[in-house]
Amino acid sequence: MSLFPSASEEATVETALGVCSLTYSPLNVDEILKFVQDDGAGAIALFIGTTRNSFQGKTVTRLEYQAYSKLAIKTMADIIHEAVANIEHSEDENPPQVSPSIIRTAVHHRLGSVSVGEPSIVIAVSSPHRRESFVACEFILESVKRKAQIWKREYYEGEPDHVAEWKVNK
Repeated sequence: MSLFPSASEEATVETALGVCSLTYSPLNVDEILKFVQDDGAGAIALFIGTTRNSFQGKTVTRLEYQAYSKLAIKTMADIIHEAVANIEHSEDENPPQVSPSIIRTAVHHRLGSVSVGEPSIVIAVSSPHRRESFVACEFILESVKRKAQIWKREYYEGEPDHVAEWKVNK
């Protein structure tokens, strides 16, 4: 038992714009997609980031994610708000609609140990047109990696756990 409580706690925030979640449970892509579905959506962009089996010639056996959850979940929600506020309607709309350019968003990130092949982050964005979904999905991914208080540790085959490396999300 640790003398210090872990800051990596499960957390979920749902707003009118979407949902953000940090969880130790496997990510359910079907449920995440269902959350962003809407009859007004002409597109849903989906990104699934998985644990790959190698990094710079080393065999990766698993990743471990930790977060300062109270701050990370707020940062993730702020990123969703920023994406919705900054993504403009497609230029092919004639005349431009007054409907939102983004309908719903979902960002789910794993905590704890994530095996090779398992999703560690899932982002889904629905919008009336495809361009907005793609742009928002990439914006959210890059912003979460750059801003959210989430850290990963890589474990390599043939190396003891105590030498596993903490990596900055890039």
